[in-house]
Amino acid sequence: MNISRIYAYITAIAAVVVFGILGTLYFGNRGGFNEPITSVIEAAYFTIATVTTVGYGDLYPITNEARLFVIVLIVVGIGIFFGTIVAVFGEFMESRIESITGRMSAFERRALNKHVILEGSNTTNLYLAEKLAEKNERFIIVTADEENVERLQKQGFKAFAADATSEVDMKDFEPKKAKAIVIDMQDSSRAIYALLVAKEMAGQSTKIVVMAPTKTAEHHMRNIAGGKALVVNPSDIAASNVSDTIFK
Repeated sequence: MNISRIYAYITAIAAVVVFGILGTLYFGNRGGFNEPITSVIEAAYFTIATVTTVGYGDLYPITNEARLFVIVLIVVGIGIFFGTIVAVFGEFMESRIESITGRMSAFERRALNKHVILEGSNTTNLYLAEKLAEKNERFIIVTADEENVERLQKQGFKAFAADATSEVDMKDFEPKKAKAIVIDMQDSSRAIYALLVAKEMAGQSTKIVVMAPTKTAEHHMRNIAGGKALVVNPSDIAASNVSDTIFK
């Protein structure tokens, strides 16, 4: 949940309570209620009982001025109090539902900025996720495999179920604000489509890196990238390193 929104809710409720206490004390000291109200505890009791609609009836206004004050307290106080409860509970429930279904909540979307998007849960991205976590970098993993999402979430990663080849799905992850997008999929055709989508949706400063599972895929990806993405063939790099080691 967004911290600034929580502070706003707390401030709104606090303002209503303070208004109610001060007003109750003012009119309670001037005969505005059926009994004198001279302590903060009594004023707080009446205020809370009023805005929560409990209304025990032991304290009530008897003058027009006090009645007008209570009307304002009821209209403003109940609106803010229950509005806040509904908003907070709604955000909590949405967050829980989104977590269970593997979808990103609106609150998580608002927090996305300068993050790394790992598209696909192939070997390189999984290893990269561990490295980013060690460096406390902000990142998310996006994969179409819902079983993988559940497994990754259990490992403590922010993983979400979405289709990286769909602009509709990917807009939720704020690619324009991302620091980098790394595409790592076993299916080369899906990786190529994901690259096309990433190029369209990435911001000016967003770096795009795509893993090519085969030489053929590497060739096609370089043509599509057009210098706007780095194409890496992990197998080729590994083979070259092994070869250099053997034939030193």
